[in-house]
Amino acid sequence: MTDNAYLVGLRLAGRKVVIVGGGTVAQRRLPLLIANGADVHVIARAATPAVEAMTGITLTLRDFRVGDLDGAWYVIAATDDPDVNAAVVAEAERRHVFCVRADVAREGTAVTPASFEYEGLSVGVLAGGEHRRSAAIRSAIHEALAGGLISGDDPDTVTTGVALVGGGPGDPELITVRGRRLLAQADVVVADRLAPQELLAELPPHVEVIDAAKIPYGRAMAQDAINQVLIDRASAGKFVVRLKGGDPFVFARGYEEVLACVDAGIPVTVVPGVTSAIGVPALAGVPVTHRHVTHEFVVVSGHVAPDHPESLVNWDALAALTGTIVLLMAVERIELFTKVLIEGGRPAETPVLVVQHGTTTAQRTLRATLADAPERMSAEGIRPPAIIVIGPVAAFGG
Repeated sequence: MTDNAYLVGLRLAGRKVVIVGGGTVAQRRLPLLIANGADVHVIARAATPAVEAMTGITLTLRDFRVGDLDGAWYVIAATDDPDVNAAVVAEAERRHVFCVRADVAREGTAVTPASFEYEGLSVGVLAGGEHRRSAAIRSAIHEALAGGLISGDDPDTVTTGVALVGGGPGDPELITVRGRRLLAQADVVVADRLAPQELLAELPPHVEVIDAAKIPYGRAMAQDAINQVLIDRASAGKFVVRLKGGDPFVFARGYEEVLACVDAGIPVTVVPGVTSAIGVPALAGVPVTHRHVTHEFVVVSGHVAPDHPESLVNWDALAALTGTIVLLMAVERIELFTKVLIEGGRPAETPVLVVQHGTTTAQRTLRATLADAPERMSAEGIRPPAIIVIGPVAAFGG
């Protein structure tokens, strides 16, 4: 049999598909068949718990029999018995029904491509039965689409409005797939200081990059000026990406920008990001929660002192907790925060982890206790941006 295969898309909605075998191969193939509306029948001596739990299939636990392919449009032979798989292929061929043989692809009458779905596209790759090669090419195409190296967009569709994108904690690879794709489509990028700068370097020359920290705003508030830039550029028909560090809704005033755009009639897309409050400690070897150690974690903004009239934080309540406290924007007032926590009942020996420039090549870590953290941070020259983790988990990974 030739290795050549004619790549074609099957419309299986409402049509009978038979999978013989209930193991891991069937487990991988079933979700897409179900999603496409196929009338799926699984025949197997035994099935994995995941297969047994799937809805939208008819599962029959017994040996394959002649007649099981009655009315089938498509068949997959996926047992761990080569003789059974050969019998399924032979039965399908007698009935002129295309059949995939999972264990020996060349002996089936059809081949399953390495495939993925992307923004309304179905992409499949065949490599003459060389599954690793087809999977590698599939992954490369997917990555190129997600990274904007190739476009999968409808050429007749013009992307407009504003996308509020969380860039993650610093490492450019930690932006979401969707965030990177939208960034590649941008006409204008309005970037925060903490947005991953390497992502900006990848943008083509025609993209207007605006440093949000340098927007001239005169007597107006800086945030009002940023909002106006987003609205003005989007109103001019540009697709604007507002690129922020971390997650746009975690102490980033992202929702203020959403409200401003909505009030101006500008459509807004929100793309969450990996927040530094969780991602930075994780990549420094510290989970913010751990079974039998902590049942809660709290993320707190340190942009105002505990006794500041605008502070909304109940520091006494925080001090009474036993779980994890993650302080953001707290380096310059760390002495005030540790003092109020100790006075509120947190033990002075509570472990503290400080991570400066987390997830980047400039990352530095410092381990201390609640009592000596301010002095240690000052001596080590810790400056913003830095994440401060307080609680038993801060001792992990040391």
